[in-house]
Amino acid sequence: MTFNPTLLKSKFKELLNQLPYLPRAVALVWQAARPWTLAWLALLLGQGLLPIATVYLSRALVDSLVAALNGGALQPALTFVGLLALALLAGEILGSLSTWVRIAQGERVSNHIYGMIHTQALSLDLAFFETPAFYDQLHRARVDALNRPAALLENLGALAQNGITLVAMAAVLLSFSPWIPLLLLVSTLPALFVVARTTLRFHRWRLKNTVNERRARYYDWQITWHESAAELRLFALGDHFKAAFQSLRARLASERVRLARDQAFAEMAAGGVALLSMGAALGWMVWQTVRGLASLGDLTLFYQAFSQGQRLLRSLLANGGEIYRNLFFLENLFEFLALEPHVTDPHEETSRPAGVRGNIRIENVRFQYPDSVRVALDGFNLTLPAGQIVALVGENGGGKSTLIKLLCRFYDPQCGRITFDGTDARELALAELRRQITVLFQEPVHYHERVSDNIGYGDLEAKPSLEQIKAAARAAGADSAIRTLSQGYQTVLGKWFGGAELSVGEWQRVALARAFLRQASLVILDEPTSAMDSWAEADWLARFRDLVDGRTALIVTHRFTTAMQADVIHVMAAGRLVESGSHAELMALGGRYAQSWLQQTREAR
Repeated sequence: MTFNPTLLKSKFKELLNQLPYLPRAVALVWQAARPWTLAWLALLLGQGLLPIATVYLSRALVDSLVAALNGGALQPALTFVGLLALALLAGEILGSLSTWVRIAQGERVSNHIYGMIHTQALSLDLAFFETPAFYDQLHRARVDALNRPAALLENLGALAQNGITLVAMAAVLLSFSPWIPLLLLVSTLPALFVVARTTLRFHRWRLKNTVNERRARYYDWQITWHESAAELRLFALGDHFKAAFQSLRARLASERVRLARDQAFAEMAAGGVALLSMGAALGWMVWQTVRGLASLGDLTLFYQAFSQGQRLLRSLLANGGEIYRNLFFLENLFEFLALEPHVTDPHEETSRPAGVRGNIRIENVRFQYPDSVRVALDGFNLTLPAGQIVALVGENGGGKSTLIKLLCRFYDPQCGRITFDGTDARELALAELRRQITVLFQEPVHYHERVSDNIGYGDLEAKPSLEQIKAAARAAGADSAIRTLSQGYQTVLGKWFGGAELSVGEWQRVALARAFLRQASLVILDEPTSAMDSWAEADWLARFRDLVDGRTALIVTHRFTTAMQADVIHVMAAGRLVESGSHAELMALGGRYAQSWLQQTREAR
């Protein structure tokens, strides 16, 4: 190992750059677990002072034994034995109490940080969840940094505890010779370099491999996830994902082992320097004892003080290394918590009556997803007349689902605006705007909870009764399937917790009931009948107009039998409207809609 002062200086500079995160982490722990932190500080002080008493009692014991062997009384030696035993017992008690306190403190801090991460994740725009860089940040914050504040405080505590003991040991050694504490310090400089070097290398390795670690988790998830189980077996993909996982994990493990090997060799070299220093110091003290300048008790005290001093210095360096490492990971946590959403409430909210009763207009909207080269909507104009049903049809990728996201204000358009009753959506409070909208998404979430919860999630704020939930289920055509379940509306759905599994169409109808439960002014349904059979679709369509009576409705669909229920149908292509009218008007036009209608009817025969 080559000692490189320039490299050490650069690593020290990097540490200084991380120090601002230290008080923030301490404040976070104090906020999360104040009583446990106070108890931990008290135990810390006791554990720091106890070793000093132990070494002095050891010297007194050896000297009293020597005196007893030379004809003196045995009673002092027995007294020191008892006191030493009490000191050792106190150390065990303090250690056990400290473990309990640290666990309690750590759990409080972890729960607090989970809350911070969840609050931040819920506050961020949908755009964040559609970028790989965000998931890298989330992974590092949730997996790597979750326990770091508590670990950092523990390292700081150990640093303080060992520091208290080390200062006392240095004072003991100083009484023998002023050069002994200096030798003790110099003997640990190689270890300081090792700690700085290995900590920085490991952190850089973790940053570089965040994507690879997430990919390994993805392979593991595909192998064990019930939704991919059928395809893995049919297409014989299991061995492929297993091999991909093993290959990636083997590479990651190889790199970790190589880092550990380099660290081990460097630590052995640093340990050799420490042993040589120990041998030189102990040889000098033996020579002093042989010359009669020190007693056997002094030799015992010197040996314990120097060996503990070296151990404490190594512990201090290890604690420093962990602090160094934790600060790097805390940077990830605080960077994640510092992310700010782009879609926010206006500085001054525009007052308006509850509900969206007037027209909704999309005016000359242009929108392009972040990091995408394709324009999703370009010069798009559309009016949703109050109280009418509007259908959007068109090819995949035409911008239909993008329009839904803009109406819900998950994104803001780069150009143009969307107005509700003549008011720009960006001037309305987000929560109030979204309460006026209910959506059946194209891929609705399957909540592995009770049926009543699955539907009730549509309007938790209103605290719907079971009767209201049942009414929403009947409106969506889900009630008959629910009544066949073993516990009806109290049946847990999904396999994660041993519940009942539904068909794709039944899951869709439950999601549709969730959308209908919220009595919102704007109802948006994205492919509401795509998973229904023709009988279920016909039954639902027969009741649809009554279900949305008096409300504005937007249906996005590929099924023209569904689109026919609308007052007006718009055909989309490449981010623009290309045709508009009723079913009869569009058929008479003979354009895209008419051609697609004829194709669908031929396929249905």
